[in-house]
Amino acid sequence: MHTENNMVNTQLFQTLKGQLLPQATALNQAGAPAYALSPQHQLAQIAATGCLSQTFYADAQSQLDAVQALAAQVEPAFVAQTAVYARQAAFMKDMPVLLASLLAVRDVNLLSQVFGRAVDNGKTLRGFVQMLRSGALGRKSLGSRPKKLVQQWLLNASEKQLLNAAVGNTPSLADVVKMVHPKPTEAWRAAWFAWLISKPFDEAALPPATQAFERFKRALAQGEVTVVPDVPFQMLTALALQPAHWAQIARAGSWQMVRQNLNTFARHGVFEQPGMTEVVAAKLRDPVAVAKARVFPYQLMAAFKASGEGVPAAVREALQDAMEAALVNVPALEGQVVVCPDVSGSMGSAVTGHRAGATSSVRCIDVAALVAAAVLRKNPQARVLPFERDVVKLSLNPRDSVMTNAQALAAIGGGGTNCSAPLALLNQERAKVDLVVLVSDNESWVDARRGGATQTLIEWGKLKQRCPQARLVCVDIQPGSTTQAVERADILNVGGFSDAVFTMLAQFAKGNAGADHWVGEIQKVSLAQQYSDECVVAWRMPVGLHPNCLVSPLVCRHAGAVERKIFLREC
Repeated sequence: MHTENNMVNTQLFQTLKGQLLPQATALNQAGAPAYALSPQHQLAQIAATGCLSQTFYADAQSQLDAVQALAAQVEPAFVAQTAVYARQAAFMKDMPVLLASLLAVRDVNLLSQVFGRAVDNGKTLRGFVQMLRSGALGRKSLGSRPKKLVQQWLLNASEKQLLNAAVGNTPSLADVVKMVHPKPTEAWRAAWFAWLISKPFDEAALPPATQAFERFKRALAQGEVTVVPDVPFQMLTALALQPAHWAQIARAGSWQMVRQNLNTFARHGVFEQPGMTEVVAAKLRDPVAVAKARVFPYQLMAAFKASGEGVPAAVREALQDAMEAALVNVPALEGQVVVCPDVSGSMGSAVTGHRAGATSSVRCIDVAALVAAAVLRKNPQARVLPFERDVVKLSLNPRDSVMTNAQALAAIGGGGTNCSAPLALLNQERAKVDLVVLVSDNESWVDARRGGATQTLIEWGKLKQRCPQARLVCVDIQPGSTTQAVERADILNVGGFSDAVFTMLAQFAKGNAGADHWVGEIQKVSLAQQYSDECVVAWRMPVGLHPNCLVSPLVCRHAGAVERKIFLREC
C-alpha cells in the first residue's frame, strides 16, 4: 500500500539566513529576471544618460517611446525638474530638449519656467523646433507659447550665440527664423536676420564678427592673407583655407573644439606649422581649461582612440595628461574596495548608441574599464574583478596611467553577462569587503533563476552576512527599466557614465546619500520663476524702454496676466 510522504522538500524550502530577499518583479532586456525601477528613477536615469540612439539591447525608437511613457507616468513638475537637471548637471543635449518638448504638449506654463535652462543654446533651440514639428510627440506645429519662447531666444541672443546657432541643419537657424518671424528692434539684429535668410542687408549694420566674416571671404577670393574672423570654424571649412589659417583656428579654438578636431587639424597641416604641436598639447593638458570645459573622461578616451596617425605623439600624450586632470572627482575610498567591470559581449556596443554618421568610437566596455581604472588609480589597494560568464583573471598596476589600464581591461571582451559572478567569487574567498562597485549594462542572463530573488541579490545577501556594513553601487552604463539589485539602504543604482558617478559613489560610500539619491537630486531643482515671461522680454530689451522697466519686473512678479500687460504698455 502506498504511503504518502509528509516530509517537506528541504531543497525547495531551505531556511534563509539574513535579510529576506524580495522576488524579482520584471524581466530585463535579455529576458532574465530583474527588479523594476520606479518610473521616476527610470526617467531620471534615462534623461541623465540616455542617447536616443540604437544600443545593444534597445533601438532609438524604443528609447523615445520609453521616455514618453515614463514622462506620462510622473508629475509634469518632475519632468520639468528632470529637463533642467539633465542639461545643467548631467550636461546632456538631446534629452533635456525632448523633455522640454513634452512639456510643450503637456504643460506650457512649466515649459516657460524651465525653457531657458533646458534649451540654452542654438543647437538645443533648433532641436526643440525639430522635435515639436516632427509629429513624433503628437503635434506638428510649435504652438503660440513655444513660438514666443523661440522668438525671445532669437531676440535676446548675442551675435556669438546666433553665429553658433547658424551652424547645422534640420532645421537650419534660417528655417527657424522664417518659421517664427522674430521682430527685432535693433538695427544690427535686423540686418543679421536678413543676412542669415539671404535677403538684402546693410553690411555696415552687421555686428562686428559677421562683418569680419564677409571681409574675410572677399580677401580670400582675392588671394590676400588676412586674419581669420572670430566665427565658428564650421563656417570657414568650405573656403579655400591655407595651413596658416587652420593654425589660427586651432590657436583660437575652445578646449572642446580642439579636442574634437585633432584629425581635421592633422589633415590640414596644422601640426606642420612651427610650434603648433606644442600649442595644441599645452591647451589640451591645461587643468584649468579641462575643468572649465566640463569634460567627461570618456570624451578624452574618445579623442585618444579616434586620433589618427597624423596626430603627433605629444598631442596624444597630452590627452592622457588631461584624463588625469579630468578625474579629480574620483574619490579616495576607505576600507576594502572592489570594482567589477563587465567585459561581456554586449558591452562591445557604442556607449552613445549607433547612429548613422555619428557613432562614438567609445564602447560600453571602454567606459566600464575607465571607471575601474580610475578608481584603482586613486585607490591603489582596490581589487579589480572583470567579469563576463565568470571573473576574468587580470593583473593591473595601479601606477600605470588610467588610459593604459583602461585599454588593458577593454581588450578582454566577449562572453555572456553574469553580474553575480564577482560577488560569488568574493563569497567563495570569504573576502572582507566594504564597498563593491559593479559597472555593467545590467543585462545579466547567465545566472538567471526560475523564481525568487536574482542571483546577484542572493550573492549580495550572503556577502552581507559576513560584512554587514558593506555597500553595493550598481553603475548601469546604458540604463534601462530594471536592475539586478533592488534599491535599499545598502544598494545604490546609478545610471550613466559621467564623472558625476564618482561624486555619487563617494557620498554613498560615506553614508551621505540614500538609495533614492538620483531622484532626490532632481527633486531639489527649483522651478521658481524669477520674472514673468512678459517682464523678461522687457527687462532684457536694450533700447526703447523707460528706465523703471529694469526694476519693476520684481514688483510685477506676482501680478496677474492682465496687470502684467497693462504694466508693460504703461512702460
